[in-house]
Amino acid sequence: MIQAPDRPLEGGPALVLNADFRPLSYFPLSLWCWQDVVKAVFLDRVDVIAEYDYTVRSQSFEMRLPSVIALHEFVNQNRSPAFTRFNVFLRDGFKCAYCGVSGELTFDHVIPRSKGGRTSWNNIVAACSPCNLRKGGRTPKEARMFPAKAPAQPSHYQLQEIGRKFPPGHMHETWLDYLYWDIELEA
Repeated sequence: MIQAPDRPLEGGPALVLNADFRPLSYFPLSLWCWQDVVKAVFLDRVDVIAEYDYTVRSQSFEMRLPSVIALHEFVNQNRSPAFTRFNVFLRDGFKCAYCGVSGELTFDHVIPRSKGGRTSWNNIVAACSPCNLRKGGRTPKEARMFPAKAPAQPSHYQLQEIGRKFPPGHMHETWLDYLYWDIELEA
């Protein structure tokens, strides 16, 4: 049985890079827990790029815990992103499409379902509860409420670019060479 790291950084996650050494995702940041990383190393599915200063152990084995890994097989990133609540909120910058407020967001059908609107990238926007309630089951013209930007399906690349605006609160120094944010680490 393998023991947990001596000094875990929130569980010792590793930054996962594609075979081209770019992160699979910026937001959420592509991280694997230490258990999945150790398994991937043993199965020879990844290369270890950087390590933490602490180890994992079993009765007959000890290894420094990887902090950055790169996949052997390239994962194609040109696929269309999944239509999910999170991806809609990310596309809209985690702000209400009507008033621009950040916070508790909901889905809003720009053209209400009762008027033939579909649940799709081209008809859903992030909306704060007050705006969603105020708009109700009306069209933008009827409610005199128009999204700041027309909803559209983003590409995977566009979501990655938007995700770079939301750096995580904690990053290990070994990750910084592979991430493209201007961030100073906490001392």
